[in-house]
Amino acid sequence: MSDFINSVKPNFEKVLEFLKKELGGLRVGRAAPSLVENIRVDSYGASTPLIHLASVTAPDPKTIMVQPWDKNLLKEIEKALSQANLGGSPTVRNDVVMINIAPLTEEVRQEIVKKLNQKLEEARVSLRGQREKIREQVMAQEKSREISEDDKFKRLEELDNLVKDYNEKIKELGKKKEEEIMTV
Repeated sequence: MSDFINSVKPNFEKVLEFLKKELGGLRVGRAAPSLVENIRVDSYGASTPLIHLASVTAPDPKTIMVQPWDKNLLKEIEKALSQANLGGSPTVRNDVVMINIAPLTEEVRQEIVKKLNQKLEEARVSLRGQREKIREQVMAQEKSREISEDDKFKRLEELDNLVKDYNEKIKELGKKKEEEIMTV
């Protein structure tokens, strides 16, 4: 793999990592800590992701359990979880917030798949933006005679192949997530 590809690959990895994080927040038919980890909670005058304030587990496929490290935040956590519209209402029991996740209807599953497709398209657009930025840099390098015309074409071809690979990865992530969502 060329130095050029190694230098631009982190840009594409960031897009993929962000997409994975976004897809983790999409609701599937069962409880998963990733559904609530990034929900923002007002704590000590700041908005903080839940994962920084509590331990989040899924003791069974229909329940998410949130154990705050500071018991004084129970009400704020419960409020944030209520506002998140997770399809279940949070309840406080013994210094723990429990959320029972209701099963998804076919209609709700279709809506989630629409959100999934929007997120996949946003990732593809972001990839194209990265590609365009890098492409402009390569063209500028050739124009300023830092690289030859042959090098320019070689780099652009490598860049296109890299973008194709990442588009495939996005497609695969989307396919897996859609299967998860549609599985009853």
